[in-house]
Amino acid sequence: MTSKQNLRINVLAAAMLSISAGSAFAASPRTEEPQRPATAAQQTSNGIIVKYRAGTAAASDRSAKLSVVNSALSRASLNGGSARAGALSPQVVRKLGIGADLIRLQSRLGDAELQKVLAELKADPAVEYAVVNARMQRADLRAKPTETKQLVPNDPYYAQYQWHFSSATGGINAPSAWDVSQGEGVVVAVIDTGILPDHEDFSGNLLQGYDFISDAETSRRPTDARVPGALDYGDWVENDNECYTGSLAEDSSWHGTHVAGTVAEATNNGVGMAGVAYKAKVLPVRVLGKCGGSLADIADAITWASGGTVAGIPANANPAEIINMSLGGSGACDPVYQAAINGAVSRGTLVVVAAGNAGGNVSNARPANCNNVVAVGATRITGGITYYSNYGAAVDLSAPGGGGSVDGNPGGYIWQAISSSTTSPELGTSDYGGKGGTSMSSPHVAAVAALVQSARIANNRDAFTPAELEALLKSTARKFPVTIPAATPIGTGIVDAKAALAKALEEECTENCGPTAIPLTNKVAVGGLSGAGGSEVLYSFEAQAGKVLSLLTYGGSGNVSVYVSQGKEPTATVYDAKSARPGNSETVRFTAPVAGTYYIKLVGESAFSGVSLIANQ
Repeated sequence: MTSKQNLRINVLAAAMLSISAGSAFAASPRTEEPQRPATAAQQTSNGIIVKYRAGTAAASDRSAKLSVVNSALSRASLNGGSARAGALSPQVVRKLGIGADLIRLQSRLGDAELQKVLAELKADPAVEYAVVNARMQRADLRAKPTETKQLVPNDPYYAQYQWHFSSATGGINAPSAWDVSQGEGVVVAVIDTGILPDHEDFSGNLLQGYDFISDAETSRRPTDARVPGALDYGDWVENDNECYTGSLAEDSSWHGTHVAGTVAEATNNGVGMAGVAYKAKVLPVRVLGKCGGSLADIADAITWASGGTVAGIPANANPAEIINMSLGGSGACDPVYQAAINGAVSRGTLVVVAAGNAGGNVSNARPANCNNVVAVGATRITGGITYYSNYGAAVDLSAPGGGGSVDGNPGGYIWQAISSSTTSPELGTSDYGGKGGTSMSSPHVAAVAALVQSARIANNRDAFTPAELEALLKSTARKFPVTIPAATPIGTGIVDAKAALAKALEEECTENCGPTAIPLTNKVAVGGLSGAGGSEVLYSFEAQAGKVLSLLTYGGSGNVSVYVSQGKEPTATVYDAKSARPGNSETVRFTAPVAGTYYIKLVGESAFSGVSLIANQ
C-alpha cells in the first residue's frame, strides 16, 4: 500500500461535467467545489530524495549512501529510539535523471519526524540536499452538466461549449490564429494522468509516450515497473480516508485526456470538440494515478520528456518543445523540481505550469513557484480572476480556467475530451466534459506556444528559446477586460493567440534597431528572477510624459544592481540613473520622465534568485 505511505500535498479535488457523444444532456447538473489541501498532520511519506555531493563516497557507493541515511535516522531522535530507526531499514530505489537518489524507508513517517530526518541529512557534509518524495495532485475542479476568413470548426460541440477559444471577453483569440498556424511540427508533452488513446477525437495527434509511475497501487498496473505508453487506467478512489485521513472517495477524472484535448484535440473533423494547436503532436507522460503521484516520478518525467536521460528508460525519440504540467503541491520550490526544470530549459524546452487552485499566493505552490517556468493563473468567461486561482508576482500570465457554478453551464467550465466511465477506461466510451481550474488554463498557454514555434519554423525563422518565448507570450497577452485586484495579481493579461503570432512573425529589424528587451507592464511584477554573478538581463518600459516613474527590485536572495537609460541600452558606466545598494532592494525614480522607451538592465553583482522587478507609473 505504498501510495498511502507518501506525502500527500495540495489535494485539488473537483467535479466533472460530462456529455456523451450524441446523447442528450442530463437535466440536473451536479457541481462540486475544490477541496482544500491536506494539512501537514494528514501528510506522511516513506520516500526521501537525496543528492550527495560530488567527490564524496556516498556519491558513487551504495553502502555509503545508506550509511549516511542510517546515521541521520539515528540522530533524529525518532519516537521509539534506535530500535525504530533501525526498523526503517532504508533502501536505495534508483537514481533519478537529475542525479539524485530515491531512498525508500520500510514504514512511513509523520511530518514532524520526517522533518527531523531531513534536518539531520541536510547537516551531513556529504549531502547537497534532501527532499521528501512528495505527493502531487492534478489542479482541477469538476462538475456534471446539462446539455470571415476565420476557421469556424465543424466539430459539433465547438460553437456552443468552447467559449474559451473565441469569446472576445474571456477567450484566447484562437480562431484568428488558426489561419496562420495550427501547431504542425511541434511536440507538446502533457505530464499528467496519462491518455485515452482510443478516444474518437485524437486521431493522428498522439505519440506513444511513457508511464513513469513506479508504484503499482498508484498506477493500477500489475507491477511497479515503468512501461511504454501512457494509458490512463483511471484515478478513482473507492473509499473516504484512503489516500490520507480526511480524503474523499472520487470518480476517475480523465484529467490528462482533458488537458491534452485543449492542446491538440482533432479539429474541423466533424467530431466532438476542438483543440488549440490541433496539428501539433501530444506526447502523453503519465505520472498521476490513484491518490496522485510522486515528486521523484514527476522529476524523471520532466527530464525524459525534454530529451534528457533517465536510467532504465529508452531515449525519447520525440523530445518536446513544450511541456505542460497541470499539477502541483504546496510548499516552496525544492531542488529536485528546480534541477529537472533547469535541465529541460537547457535543452530548449518551455515548461508551462498551472499556478494552483488554493486561492492563495503562488509562492506556496510548487512547481509554479520554481524559476524558469511559465506559471499560469485562471480567468472566468468575464475575463476576471477566478475564486480559486493562486496569484502573486510569480504568476506570469493567465488563461481561461472557468469560474465554476457562478458562471453556469457552459460558461463556467472548460470543455474537452474525457471518458464516460467513472472508473476503468474499458468500462466507458468517448465522451466530453467540462472542468475548471488552473489545470485547464495552463494548456491554453502551452498550445499557443506551440502555434508560435510552428509558425516560426514554417516561415524559416529560428524557433524561440524558452526565455524568448516566455517574454513574447507575456508581452502579447491581452489586457484584462476587468480590473484584477492589486492584492491578487495574475500576470500581464490573458494569453492571446493571434497577438502572439503577429509579434512572432514581425519583420525583424535590420538597421537603426533598438535593443532587444523584455517588456514590462505597468504595475505588474515580474517575479522569480534568477541569474549568476555577472549576468545581465535587459527590460523595457513605455513611459508617459510627466508622471513619476519608479522602477524597483525586491525579494529573493543574492545581490543585484539596476541601470536605466531612456531610449538606449544602459551599461554599468553609461546610464541615466542607477541603484546599486547591497542586496536586492533597488529603486530608480524619475520625477519628470519623457514619453518613450526606458531600458532597465538588471545586473547580478553576485548570484541571485527569487527576485521581483516592477515598473510603477
